[in-house]
Amino acid sequence: MAIDPIALTRQLVDIESTTYHEGLAGAFLHEYLVGQKYAVERMAVEQPDHTTPGSGKYERFNVYAALPGVTPDVVLSTHMDTVPPYFGCTEDDDFLYGRGTCDAKGIIAAQVAAADRLREAGVKVGLLFVVGEERDSAGARVANENPRGSKFLINGEPTDNRLALASKGALRVEIRAKGRMAHSAYPELGESAIDKLVAALNDVLAMPLPIEPEIGPSTLNIGLISGGRAPNVIADKAEAHLLVRLVGPSEVIRESILKTVGDRADVEFSLDLPFVRMRKVGDLPTMVAKFTTDIPSLTAWGEPFLLGPGSIHVAHTPNEKIAKKELLECVELYYNLASDLVK
Repeated sequence: MAIDPIALTRQLVDIESTTYHEGLAGAFLHEYLVGQKYAVERMAVEQPDHTTPGSGKYERFNVYAALPGVTPDVVLSTHMDTVPPYFGCTEDDDFLYGRGTCDAKGIIAAQVAAADRLREAGVKVGLLFVVGEERDSAGARVANENPRGSKFLINGEPTDNRLALASKGALRVEIRAKGRMAHSAYPELGESAIDKLVAALNDVLAMPLPIEPEIGPSTLNIGLISGGRAPNVIADKAEAHLLVRLVGPSEVIRESILKTVGDRADVEFSLDLPFVRMRKVGDLPTMVAKFTTDIPSLTAWGEPFLLGPGSIHVAHTPNEKIAKKELLECVELYYNLASDLVK
């Protein structure tokens, strides 16, 4: 019986798997794929330090599947983790709604359905579902130490069923300022870490960023700010977490941030995923992904391609959804792309 990707998406979305809490989704996929006669492996991925926001305490692992004894020519891959907050699956005639419907549990379902057709057609296909994509690509890095000999990697992210010709990189920046506490009535006795941080961030926001003519500009977002003790206390500490979307090497931006911040705060670069270009195949419609994927961390799995159903504009939002028609169409797209690659 053919796999129903809509029904499988519902099942997956109803399993909570925010980053660091992917174990139940991984166990479900393991059992499901064993039932589809695959040889299935778990690749253990460590939990982060307990001080990491949102960190979990249960096991987490990637799931890899292929027919017994088969070295795949092409591997279909995406991630099991989602961003918080979790909410389960609902639907109407046209759409499935819920966390992960388009990013990326609907994609998992489409890839499983496509792989079923591909193996029936004699294509040597594998499936790789990883953890941690939404935070640090920890699962992809573990998988990259354990390649399975594939020539091609088709990674799934919401691209509106268009083949990506490029995806932006990501540079995560942590800026921490130190000060000296004092009574706020006597600010001259203290040194405000918040004042230092705000001044540094103002200058960082004014920095010119690189532009790639065919891709667009680099962008910078200040996503988190915290610090201080109370309104009547001069702040002794403050920090901000930034994300830069890269359209080229990170070195220029790194140097510019360090120079701009100067001695006002400490700067740490906690994630650096490079900008990636990919090739066009056949007459598939194309796009440029302004977001970052696991592809830079899966270099040992073959030449990369990026394709998936759903819109990135509703991913990470309370309105996350995927069109059932688009989901079914992507099964066909994955089948055709993989078949073309291995000819």
